[in-house]
Amino acid sequence: MTDYDLIVIGAGAVGENVADYAHKRGLSVAVVEAELVGGECSYWACMPSKALLRSGHALRAARRLAGAAQAVTGDLDAAAVLARRTSFTSDWKDESQVAWLDSAGIDLIRGHARITGTKSIEVDGTTYTAGAVAVVTGSLHALPDVPGLAEARPWGTREGTSAQSVPESLLVIGGGVAGTELATAWASLGAKVTLVARHGLLGGMEPFAGELVADAMREAGIDVRTGVNPTRVDRDEHGLVTTTLDDGTTVVTSEVLAATGRSPHTADLGLSSVGLTDGEWLDVDDTMLVTGTDWLYAVGDVNHRVLLTHQGKYQARAAGEAIAARLQGTPLHTEPWGAHVATADHAAAPQVTFTDPEVASVGLTEARARQQGLNVRAVEYELGNIAGAALQADGYTGRANMVVDEDRGVVVGMTFVGQDVAEMLQAATIAIVGEVPLDRLWHAVPAYPTMNEIWLRLLETYGRPE
Repeated sequence: MTDYDLIVIGAGAVGENVADYAHKRGLSVAVVEAELVGGECSYWACMPSKALLRSGHALRAARRLAGAAQAVTGDLDAAAVLARRTSFTSDWKDESQVAWLDSAGIDLIRGHARITGTKSIEVDGTTYTAGAVAVVTGSLHALPDVPGLAEARPWGTREGTSAQSVPESLLVIGGGVAGTELATAWASLGAKVTLVARHGLLGGMEPFAGELVADAMREAGIDVRTGVNPTRVDRDEHGLVTTTLDDGTTVVTSEVLAATGRSPHTADLGLSSVGLTDGEWLDVDDTMLVTGTDWLYAVGDVNHRVLLTHQGKYQARAAGEAIAARLQGTPLHTEPWGAHVATADHAAAPQVTFTDPEVASVGLTEARARQQGLNVRAVEYELGNIAGAALQADGYTGRANMVVDEDRGVVVGMTFVGQDVAEMLQAATIAIVGEVPLDRLWHAVPAYPTMNEIWLRLLETYGRPE
């Protein structure tokens, strides 16, 4: 006998979905959580960061419209923005999330879980057994190895989304998604922000995305420095932080925020008790089953496939269904795009970076597609030339590109950069996941005058098949 069919270690958004989908299939399920039910996304990442950004986006959008701009005469009320941010975290209390677990019939075990053997875990001295265990512990903020940085009490992404007041000045180390978003947010709230990045901004995306975001950040008053690294960080007795860069310059700020990557949250899970390596990412197949096991699953950031909450929740839906099917002996559908696999992780994952301009992308960049050996052609078009974009903002600046697999005649990548492009991304995601032929896309007529007319212009730039 086992205590549960499934035990999920980690009650964040991804863990909740694994538990929910498995329970809906008839499994008895418990989740273990050492912190707040709802996890990183609810309290320190997705929700609070976007709440910090949204008011600034709305204000700048109004200022880009003749007539509306004249009505906007003040700056953001930083205290009101911070209060709104806090409302989305429920003041860092998880009663509502706990109530949802209870209503769903999923047991909650508070405490720190350690795997003690096959299908067995221990939580604060109590042993539980299960038919399957899912590790959904996410990832941790990774502090770069810069002399003096740790001693300078830097902000990580948690502090960057939960701070209770606006610093007079802030240095952001890192030009990725978290760094650019948090630099944008705190600058809009009144902080004097400097951002330093080893290379350009938003590496791994189409090059024009980082370039347009960097231009806009500089125009907004952010001191963006690329191609530089911090070599030393010191906080003095007055609380000021001095950061020395490898170009010989120094930056003095009230706070320093490190946003340079994530590490697996697996160091104290007892993985070594089942022949795995503590502190490492967990390798999985497309059903999220950990390699070399028939009972252990790893879902979300911890498997290092795609470190995005929505993609983790997608994995969770597949994993919950797959776990139930295996335990109940029902057929598994593991063919690509089947019910029990996360096929979209490989080449169809959507992502939005909520800078200003926004960056919305899905699928492969042109460079990544070529690295995979695909015969591709990419086309670009200026979003500002679309009638719908011109109506959206005076002097609209933005760009879109489309990456086409020439051999199959389907879209394999799309990137949009501009104000309000996030809501355009789902159509591109559907086109890529559905492998819709280009000749059929010509019949998907965009409503006029909307920014979705970019689809027609990209198709015209590519050229209609004979």
